[in-house]
Amino acid sequence: MQSHSSTTFRPAPAATSGLRLRTGGADGNELLTSLTGGLLIVLLAVIGLTIISLHRLLSVHLFVGLVLVGPLALKLASTGYRFVRYYSGSAPYVEKGPPPTPLRLIAPMVVLSTVAVMGSGIWLLLAGPSSRDSVLPIHKLSFFVWLAFTAFHVLGHLPGLASALRIDVAGVAPAPAVRGGSMGRTLSLLGVLVMGVVLAILMIPEYGAWLNHINDFHH
Repeated sequence: MQSHSSTTFRPAPAATSGLRLRTGGADGNELLTSLTGGLLIVLLAVIGLTIISLHRLLSVHLFVGLVLVGPLALKLASTGYRFVRYYSGSAPYVEKGPPPTPLRLIAPMVVLSTVAVMGSGIWLLLAGPSSRDSVLPIHKLSFFVWLAFTAFHVLGHLPGLASALRIDVAGVAPAPAVRGGSMGRTLSLLGVLVMGVVLAILMIPEYGAWLNHINDFHH
């Protein structure tokens, strides 16, 4: 999951296009990636708390796990978009440069482990407790791999998250294009969060088999 490399926002040129004003351009993409990362940190912290007492908090674990699908999709989309624009030679993205080398090196493992842990989790939910012996080990192993790489990834991007919050939440934006993209970033975050919540609600009927299984296992 590649992300941003710095938080130096440059003033937009006078001939800024309408599209750039709506999206915030390269700087807006960087902000969106940072803010999405912040949302993911909050949701993942909840997931971490549920693991402490999974038999009592399994329903919360399942619900929040599905909510994560939306923000994770947005994070992959924003970083993927930057990747494509940078390597296709788009001037604003080339000027901004790639993420630091250590973060670029671990990015493939962050992406693969994220897909593995989310995919195996959804597989477990849909397949039911009968898949416990075959799929649960995959889910656990991918989670620990994901945790190791993502912890490094998050630490590398905490400064960017602080700047993003200051700019979009406090309303301090040094460039008109970045300010112009604020509404688009807000709608994107709210949209994927709502999408995740709707998915989690629609999947509630699938929780029953696992909730009954874990209750029987602990009684």
